Amino acid sequence: MRALLVTSVGVTCAAALTLPLAAPASSAPVLSSASARPPSLTTEPRTDTTDTTGTSGTTTSDTTAPDGAEPRAAKSAAEPAGSTQSLPLAPLAVPSNRVAGAPVVQGLPQRDARPFSLVGVVWDDAEAELHGTVQVRTRATGTTRWSDWQDVETHNADHAADLGSAEREGRTVRGATAPLWVGDSDGVEVRVRPESPATPESPGSQDRAATPVQLPEGMRLELVDPGEDPAPEPARGAPANRAAVPAVFADTPPTAALPEVLTAEIAAASAVNAEVAELGASVIPALTQAETVESVNLAPGAKPYIGPRPRIVTRKGWGADEKLRERNFGYTKSVKAAFVHHSATGNNYTCKQAPSVLRSIYRYHVKSSGWRDFGYNFAVDKCGNIYEGRAGGVTKAVLGAHTLGFNTNTMGIAVLGSYGSTNPPAAAVTAVSKLTAWKLGLFGANPKGKVTLVSGGSNKYRKGVKVKMNVISGHRDGFATECPGARLYKKLGTARTSSAKLQGR
Repeated sequence: MRALLVTSVGVTCAAALTLPLAAPASSAPVLSSASARPPSLTTEPRTDTTDTTGTSGTTTSDTTAPDGAEPRAAKSAAEPAGSTQSLPLAPLAVPSNRVAGAPVVQGLPQRDARPFSLVGVVWDDAEAELHGTVQVRTRATGTTRWSDWQDVETHNADHAADLGSAEREGRTVRGATAPLWVGDSDGVEVRVRPESPATPESPGSQDRAATPVQLPEGMRLELVDPGEDPAPEPARGAPANRAAVPAVFADTPPTAALPEVLTAEIAAASAVNAEVAELGASVIPALTQAETVESVNLAPGAKPYIGPRPRIVTRKGWGADEKLRERNFGYTKSVKAAFVHHSATGNNYTCKQAPSVLRSIYRYHVKSSGWRDFGYNFAVDKCGNIYEGRAGGVTKAVLGAHTLGFNTNTMGIAVLGSYGSTNPPAAAVTAVSKLTAWKLGLFGANPKGKVTLVSGGSNKYRKGVKVKMNVISGHRDGFATECPGARLYKKLGTARTSSAKLQGR
């Protein structure tokens, strides 16, 4: 189904400005406004350095550098800087004991790099699969300490826009591995090994060479620097029925707060949440059950099956660079189901680093993979914090790129981490329950119910097939994939029960 595209409002404004936007037809019931509170984010400044290694590669950022100079990411209070180093892979040196006909390994030998925190491998053809393994090792910034080899998830094509969609066909989309969070690093080594050739089993095959496995063309290593965390949000006013939370600074006399200047892109991404938060808010505050029910326009006598609205960190709160994404917002008609994913970025992150992880994934989705925006509608970290994902409004039916074949009329929730052999934290599962109880409730969906969806085409269901699924499903229910990991998938029954209970069912 074609997405309904709504042009975001481009204006330069201050925090006091209100942008009147008509809600699209795909909006949930209108909610009342509520004040925002500053998120608990730790600012850890990063220093940009110039790449002096002399090796080939490109760096993408939002500024133009003089000829011959490495681009430097622009810094501003409104949008944290970030950058991507893109390095072409090449055949590695052939060992002297290499067996004739063995696959050629591609990669990069140990090398220095400008600081980065997330890695991934991309290639030219989005339809091509990488049949092999990708491993990286990195050096912690400012040290001589190298990590062990880490595996990068290669089967990532199932996290994408639907085949034939405007996002898929109207852009230069690339094949890509899952991104891997490695923490602050300034050195890298990578190797990509093709699968062993398959030996023919037909008569006389012993006289023929094994079929060689080809790696995708145009493979590049992407090194992503998430940039700095956003500055803490100043205190804001609050409606009469909700007390403001004042900001307290040591040894600072009370003064009138200066309005925060927002870029046009930040203002547009924030304005679509005007029903639930002030313009420029970093957090959409939680509501009680009674406040949530009161905020939803229900038909007379209708029973409000909806969970309390949870606290949600906005895109501004986690520091999304709104200049990266496509300007327009894409919507679908409804939210009938939620697909739960794991990000497969590894579990070596702290909750204070979660905003940096999100900025890195966002940049990898847009700059490296060629998507229009962050793929998932929401994200959840290991501490249970909930984050706004793809822009368009948290109460609206925003079209994501999370479950190939089933992005229409659904939402995607990514739990940050890898949960194939690691149990997901209870706080993360609880957050999934809270988020789905509220968001599915806005559209009248029962978390313990079933729903029939029409496949847009995947490796599990051909295009046009009607599939009956759980309203809260795992990614693997719509696509033959390990996502969301066996351990997280086992917790979805608990999430369904808890979510329905929060709705009052």
